[in-house]
Parts: sequence; C-alpha cells; structure tokens
Amino acid sequence: MAAAVAMAPGTLGSLHAGGVRLVAACNAWLCQGLRLPGSLAGRRVGPAIWAQSWVPVAGGPAPRRGYSSEVKTEDELRVRHLEDENRGIVVLGINRAYGKNSLSKNLIKMLSKAVDALKSDKKVRTIIIRSEVPGIFCAGADLKERAKMSSSEVGPFVSKIRAVINDIANLPVPTIAAIDGLALGGGLELALACDIRVAALRARTWEHWRKLEKREASSAKMGLVETKLAIIPGGGGTQRLPRAIGMSLAKELIFSARVLDGQEAKAVGLISHVLEQNQEGDAAYRKALDLAREFLPQGPVAVRVAKLAINQGMEVDLVTGLAIEEACYAQTIPTKDRLEGLLAFKEKRPPRYKGE
Repeated sequence: MAAAVAMAPGTLGSLHAGGVRLVAACNAWLCQGLRLPGSLAGRRVGPAIWAQSWVPVAGGPAPRRGYSSEVKTEDELRVRHLEDENRGIVVLGINRAYGKNSLSKNLIKMLSKAVDALKSDKKVRTIIIRSEVPGIFCAGADLKERAKMSSSEVGPFVSKIRAVINDIANLPVPTIAAIDGLALGGGLELALACDIRVAALRARTWEHWRKLEKREASSAKMGLVETKLAIIPGGGGTQRLPRAIGMSLAKELIFSARVLDGQEAKAVGLISHVLEQNQEGDAAYRKALDLAREFLPQGPVAVRVAKLAINQGMEVDLVTGLAIEEACYAQTIPTKDRLEGLLAFKEKRPPRYKGE
C-alpha cells in the first residue's frame, strides 16, 4: 500500500486496498461505522437504542450510590447522559463494590451493550469511564468467578473481554478513564483502551492530606499483574502497553507484574494527568470532566475524524499515515460545520456546530 502511495503522491486514487478506497471507508465510518481496508479493517456499527439520563444499562431503580453487597446486578454499570453545558458527555460508572469492580460475566455483558449503543449515537461527544466505588477503578478479572470456569470456558470468556475492550478503543469519540483507585490487570487494560487516562492521589485521612508526600498519598495503583497468576494479559495489555510507554519498559512491567503509583505512571507516560485527591474523592473524575468540556466546543465531525486519523495512522508507516490523514481531512471539507467555523471567525463569534 505504501508503494502505491509513493507512486502517486498527493492523490486519493492510490489508496486502494482490496478495491476499497479510504475515502469511502471514512464516509462509512462517519455515517454507519468504521470500516477501513486491509489491516485497518474495523467492525461496522449498526443502529442501537440508547438509554437517557442516569439509569442502569438494563433498566432498574432510581439512581443511588450503592457500595454494599446489596447492589443488584443491573446496577453494576450506570450510564449518565449529562445535560445543560455538559450536554454530549456520557459517563459510564462501574458500581460493583462487592467484587472490587472486577470484570464478571454480567459486567462485561453490560459494558458490551452500552458500548454498542454508544457507537451509533451521534449526540455523544465524549465518554468518561469512572468508578462509583471509592478507592477502586477496576481490580481486573473476577477470580472467584474464573475459578468456577472449566478450561474450555476460560478462553472464550477472555476473548469476550478482549472484544469489549477493543470496542471501547474503537469508539469514534474521545474516551477518558478517570482512575480514582486500583486499576489492575483487566482494569488497566480497560483504561489503556481509552484515549486519555487521569489518576488521583489520596491520603489516609483528609487531615493528613497536605502533610504527605505525593508518592505516599497516591491512591491510584496500576499494573498488569497477570504473570503472578501464571497467565499473561489477555485484554490487549501486551499490545497497548508497549504502544503507550515503549516496548522495553512494558516488558519489564509485565515480566515483573509491578504495580505503579500515580506519580510513577505519570513519569513513564502511562497516564496524562495526576492530581491530588479532593475531599469528595472524585478528583480524577472532575479533571476528566474538565477535559471533556474542552472538547465540546470543537467541531464534532472534525474530532471524530481526527481520532480516526491518529489511531489508524499510528498502526502504519508514515507515508500511509499521511494518506489516511488526507482522506480524513477530505471528509471535513463538504461539512456545514466547516462553513460555520469560517463564518463564525469572520463574524467574531463562537461557532455553533451541529455535527453536520
């Protein structure tokens, strides 16, 4: 493919792969889902119905923050569509305290259903994944449930986890992981699938908060610890961690099953922001919300195709990546939003984008 591009630089006509143009692929992604040719192929997105406001994915009682073992299975994942000035931001809250937010069959099923709905919801602009349980983001696989599985059941279930995490990585809008606590194994793999990761620091008590060193106060602990259990990361960790922090360091962390605190994770580039925890215990979420608000005023189509260009371009050589950028840029030219942006600039007012 790179050779074809080199033969006719600056043209979209050279972007054939199996008879499919990248331009057509970008159009399909914008309108119905992502499907790129060859090694860039993705899954087509179908229509879905999306729950509104703060409700469990599968329905259920009125919202409440429940941390006891009485939490019902349908409450394990909560979906909240923010309103007013935050309209367009969707929050996925994991609420499985009795299992330390571990990835059970039911939670994976609910995540899959939520992600399927998000794929085709054009009103969604940014997604935040957070925990509703203090001190825990996600502890990884549900080992108690895993211990009851036969050997023949483990492989297909891990494949399902991998597929759901891949679907999160392939969501067309920006995704942010707000890590206020432990993110181990599959929990870190879930965070790695997000575009941006934010972590918080916590002291033992609020009174001691300002007296402690940041490294001592960190509540965010993260690592791929699967080798301790004589297995390897199975939710994409062996692929996404090296892409995030480099191959050598990723190997070191996976081989040793080492757990990093928030400051260490920031130092190696695993997370983008690390903050001191607030009294409410939701500093990472608040930072994620601030970031999401920064994205809201930008052109929705532009943000989507920018993510597509970056994600797909990082998997290929530079020449092919530039061709992908050209194809993606072409999708913004005929949009009403582009014309609105130019008009708003001329009239010296904020643009009013509609995602068209």
